[in-house]
Order: sequence, then structure tokens, then C-alpha cells
Amino acid sequence: MKLLIIRHADPDYEKDSLTEKGWREAQLLATRIAAMDIKEFYVSPLGRARDTASVTLKKINRSAEVLPWLREFHAPVYDEKLGRERIPWDLLPQDWTRIEEYYDKNLWHTVPLMNKGNVIDEALRVYAGVDEILKKHGYEREGNLYRAVSPNRDTIVFFCHFGVECVILSHLLGISPVVLWHGFCAAPTSVTTLVTEERRKGIA
Repeated sequence: MKLLIIRHADPDYEKDSLTEKGWREAQLLATRIAAMDIKEFYVSPLGRARDTASVTLKKINRSAEVLPWLREFHAPVYDEKLGRERIPWDLLPQDWTRIEEYYDKNLWHTVPLMNKGNVIDEALRVYAGVDEILKKHGYEREGNLYRAVSPNRDTIVFFCHFGVECVILSHLLGISPVVLWHGFCAAPTSVTTLVTEERRKGIA
């Protein structure tokens, strides 16, 4: 099975929509996606992701299921240095790279900064959401891999946001999201592709 994670087009954050450039990007994206055989579309409830998806969906006369957990990752943390709340990523390299727990997929959320918010609760909500969708499409999580209960070559699409995309990838690939937030870039309208592989029958 193939999973396409699409970040929204160039955003107008103030309006929670797209810029003029973003609408052009969404049109170009729609041309590419329309040529694919897509089993199912899923979209964030936020305007910039829904607007991006709308161009593709209109072009092929399809609809998308809105998933609340696909919204931008919302888990503000209190930063004592700044004296205010902030998003849990976009940390300075000299701050986060010296903390070993940030590199650990099981410990990243235990760092005091991350502990000052509902970061792990939100991450678990995303993990559960991903697993629920994959189960619906034939793949059930078992430990750190997936049981291919009904293996297939379907393609499904998520229209979402950079922050939550990194959390999705962290769950599927077994990587701390902090490493992905700071070492990975998904430009507006970029498409990240993951493909299942069964090296042993029934295990993906």
C-alpha cells in the first residue's frame, strides 16, 4: 500500500487559506494527483489544508473524510526563556542537540520543556489516528511493525501540515519527532510517499 502525505500549499495563515501562489500550487498538484488511482482521501479540518485538497477533489469529482487529528500539531509548551507559550518545535540547534532524550523515540516528550504541555497526549492521538486508518485499509499495528491482514496496492492521501506530518512519520518509522521537526523539511505542496513492504508474508 502507498501513503501520500501532502502538505498544504503556500499558506495565508491570517485567513487560514492559501496565497495566490498557493492556489497556483494547488492547481499544479491537482494535475499530478488526478492522474493517480487514489483509494481514499483524508484531510485536516483547517482551511489551508482543505483549500489545497479542494482543487484536487473538484477536478476528479471526489470527496475527502475530515480527520480532526490531521490538523496542525497543537501542543503548545511554556518556554521559560521566552516567558510565553510556543510550538514544541523550531528549537535552536544549540539547545536541542545537546539533550540525548530528544533523539529517543520513547523519551523525547520527557524533556522538561516538552513536559510543560500536552505534547505526548497529542502525539498519542495522532499515533492512534494513523493506526486506525491503516487498520481500515488492511494493516494492523503489532508492536513496531504492521500485520498485513489484507495486503493491497491501494494509495491513500493525507492533506495536512508539516508539524503533524513529522509526528505521523515518527510513528511509522520509529524516529523521535524532534529529529524530524528539525532535520526534515516538507515544503508547501510537497508530497511525501511511504510504501509498505512485505519481506515476510503478512508482515509489513
